Amino acid sequence: MKQSIFKELESGNKNTIIKKNIITHYIYNGSSTITDLSKELDLSVPTVTKFIAEMSEEGYIKEFGKLETSGGRHPILYGLNPDSGYFIGVDINKFSVNIGIINFKGDTVRLKMNIPFKFDNKEESLEELIDIINRFVSQSEVDKDKILNICINISGRVNPETGYSHSMFNFTEEPLADVLSERIGLPVCIDNDTRAMTYGEYIQGCAAGEKNILFVNVSWGLGIGIIIDGKIYSGKSGFSGEFGHISIFDNEILCHCGKKGCLETEASGSALHRFLIQRIDSGAASILSKRVKAVGKAVTLEEIIEAVNKEDQLCIELTEEVGKKLGRQVAGLINIFNPELVIIGGTLSCTEDYILQPLKTAIRKYSLNLVSKDSEVKLSKLKERAGVVGACMLARSRIFEN
Repeated sequence: MKQSIFKELESGNKNTIIKKNIITHYIYNGSSTITDLSKELDLSVPTVTKFIAEMSEEGYIKEFGKLETSGGRHPILYGLNPDSGYFIGVDINKFSVNIGIINFKGDTVRLKMNIPFKFDNKEESLEELIDIINRFVSQSEVDKDKILNICINISGRVNPETGYSHSMFNFTEEPLADVLSERIGLPVCIDNDTRAMTYGEYIQGCAAGEKNILFVNVSWGLGIGIIIDGKIYSGKSGFSGEFGHISIFDNEILCHCGKKGCLETEASGSALHRFLIQRIDSGAASILSKRVKAVGKAVTLEEIIEAVNKEDQLCIELTEEVGKKLGRQVAGLINIFNPELVIIGGTLSCTEDYILQPLKTAIRKYSLNLVSKDSEVKLSKLKERAGVVGACMLARSRIFEN
């Protein structure tokens, strides 16, 4: 199956394009009849019938029973054959890795969260990542020959078309995607972590028919994912969405990008972490006071979020402060993009209303009411799974939509 699929995709002829369009239709719409498919693709019913028969024989498409109708003949429903191929998604976080595998239809087959991993821009870190992925593949019950693609999320500037990562693991002469493909023995693509989270939320999260969406990833850093008319916007080189590195503040705080005053220095998980340590060092009380004094900067963002959800007053106050600052800048994004939906995701979204309510208040204060009144603001539905779900979905879509 693996060789058959890739052999067809590489040919690029008219029949291949039609087959890719049929698969893409089923990815976004689920099962449908030949009549509905012919209307969607603007092809005759006999032509679509011919392709469905071929793709069923090849194992891509499967019959899913008959559609119940009020009368007459019941048309047959067709959709993607779940067992015809599998896709792996790898979501790299600052201190862990999440890995999942989905079948051809998009159902999750296996998911492993929070695998310990220290994300450093070093060869040792890359070697450890490769070992983690190879171990996951070897322990999977899925036949390796049926794994069609792996997508790996990486923070910072990532060009998914060339396969180069320019911020992390940027020390390889060859494209990082090619290096990973060779070391893992399977096709690999890479993408920006926020873009993957955005796509995961769009396909399986809280999007409900909206086609113009902004996803705000408030984790250790800060970025946005952009969907315009149902398509992910990547920019010329794949670097769109660097929201956290807009110069906003005159604070002389050095951002990890090397510049000063970035939005990320005041409205992100790293900013919340810094604020907490500074306040405790100045004598403020928190349930994390002993922990901070004992380990200092080693206190984790997850520990701070847990303290917020335990109603620690200092952590709540600082989270609200981050929400206000972030909301003011999200208001500007709404004025520019006029989206149907703004999704607040990433690690800090796990504080739920503690960040969402001050953020919404700031949006109402600083956005143009006529522009923002149709923009709904929601918390991520997938939460910590958004990245790995998005990576799995991107691994599949990169084959059939490019």
